[in-house]
Amino acid sequence: MGNAQEEDEVTLFEKEMKEFWIQLKISYGTEQSNQTSALTDLCKETVEALSEKWSKKLKEEDLMIDKIQEYKNEILQQSKYIAEKEEQLTEIKSKLNQEEEQQQNLTDIIQELKEELMKKMEIKSSKNKAAKEKVEQVSKITTLFKEHLGLEMRRIHDEQLQFIFRHIDHKDPDKPYMCTLSINEQGDYEVISCTPPLDCIAELQLKLRETNNFSAFVANIRKAFTALSYKQSA
Repeated sequence: MGNAQEEDEVTLFEKEMKEFWIQLKISYGTEQSNQTSALTDLCKETVEALSEKWSKKLKEEDLMIDKIQEYKNEILQQSKYIAEKEEQLTEIKSKLNQEEEQQQNLTDIIQELKEELMKKMEIKSSKNKAAKEKVEQVSKITTLFKEHLGLEMRRIHDEQLQFIFRHIDHKDPDKPYMCTLSINEQGDYEVISCTPPLDCIAELQLKLRETNNFSAFVANIRKAFTALSYKQSA
């Protein structure tokens, strides 16, 4: 753009100089002696005017170039600033994504723990319910056994039940024969102790677990104690 303006100025200057020389020749031919001084002054004025005009144009162009360079520097600084902010924004987005992922993982872990806890609570509740039902079943037949079989039942050590059989030994009807029973963590019946010991107690325990027939178990225990008593008396 600056080169084009300079070419226009040069062309204008050449045109003005040609017009000046034409006027000089005309004037020289008709009024050579009288107008020489005036033409010289005119030439000087013209050259000075053109010089001033050109100097002003050059200064304006220099100022314009400086201004453009200033704008370029400012744009460069703005570009650097924007690039830095974009980099910072990218880092922030990355951190937010990581935090969101960690939050989601933590939520998933908590949910898994809740589900696992609920399952354990359900299993425990089911076991407690089964244990309670078995204890209630035993309690219901307590009176019947006590009245007809000379059986006394006691609850000892939380969920343990102790069965005391009497009227076994015909020589000593009040002699106690005892068997202690509980419910283990798996919800199964388990014989804790048996006095006097019975060789068949393991078999009777297994049959109880398979059939869940508590009345038959108690009756079989009494039969085993009775058989043992007759054997010891023989």
